Amino acid sequence: MLFRVFLVGGLTARYAAGRRTLGGVLLLCVPLIDVVLLGATVLSIRNGAEPTVWHGLSAAYLGITVVYDHRTVRWADAKFARRFSGAAVPPSPELYGRAAVADAWKSWFRFLLAYAISVGLTFGLVVLVGTIDDGAPLLVWLNPLTKLLVYSLIWPMVTTVRLGKGPEQTKENH
Repeated sequence: MLFRVFLVGGLTARYAAGRRTLGGVLLLCVPLIDVVLLGATVLSIRNGAEPTVWHGLSAAYLGITVVYDHRTVRWADAKFARRFSGAAVPPSPELYGRAAVADAWKSWFRFLLAYAISVGLTFGLVVLVGTIDDGAPLLVWLNPLTKLLVYSLIWPMVTTVRLGKGPEQTKENH
């Protein structure tokens, strides 16, 4: 939630209000939210709080935001720039054939990186707690993350097996 507040606030200040410096400062706060969340989670556990599923969620969330926040900010920035500054619409990539396969695998490997960071942070919290038994509530999020990782593998595999045809190929066949 705070991510969206700083993102929309920063972009609104930058483009709608014309306050580029304020917008830049607010956008710099976006990655700081992750640092604050990690620090609060570690401090909570170090100060003797019982590890909960919410501590585990913060580790899972951080892994995903570390990988995807920058892309989200770039995407939103481009949208605001087009809306408020008249920036040109970038051409859409034509993803078919090998380009579609490469894009699907890049997307999956990006999620694999987010997964690895989430798992690493989760096990780091378990080490901080002391034992696997004590850290069991932290590990709850590994199940849905692992399922998502495995299920998301379907798309690049299907894309690889069934190459999409380009617009020229489709028109020629009709």
